[in-house]
Amino acid sequence: MSDDVATIHIDGASRGNPGDAAYAVVVDIPGQPRIEEAGVLGKETNNVAEYTALVKALEKAKHLGLKRLRIMSDSELLVKQMNGEYRVKNDDLRWLFNEAKGLMERFASVTLKHVRREENKRADELCNEALDGQKPKKQPTDKPQPKKPKVQVGDGNVRDDCIECLKSAKACWSRGESMPSPELVWDQLWSILEEGSVLRKK
Repeated sequence: MSDDVATIHIDGASRGNPGDAAYAVVVDIPGQPRIEEAGVLGKETNNVAEYTALVKALEKAKHLGLKRLRIMSDSELLVKQMNGEYRVKNDDLRWLFNEAKGLMERFASVTLKHVRREENKRADELCNEALDGQKPKKQPTDKPQPKKPKVQVGDGNVRDDCIECLKSAKACWSRGESMPSPELVWDQLWSILEEGSVLRKK
């Protein structure tokens, strides 16, 4: 309805990675009450939860009739992939990436920015509240969800992305910039290795 820029904070979380997952969306429209949405996703990876949060945010913004969006996420991998700085090779993420790209085309403008976790606090809280409110499951004995076939990512591509990540961090540090922190670089490298099925958090 409004031509003002709406600010949307998004977050996705997975306990176990993959494990019980949730997403959260926090919409701030100038002059209007804050809108919050969160939900559980079943067993998913952290990266799938982050992308789901983005898709849900875009769907919510479309439903509200918003035209211009400023979306904040603490997932640097998601932001860099959506902004074209990193490639998306994992099949579970690619279809969500394509869905988000298609939705973004329906708005007059969408900017996607990476923020620190502490700047994304409310969305993070909503994810945890959604997961805490979910009854613990012992075994997923319900109807098993059909899994999309995994696309194997070559070691060479994973290596190239890791080197690209380290070069980017080195360039920032050499210019005297405080971002990214070593901890953030580590999280980013882990996400790249996880997406390439090289590592998996326990």
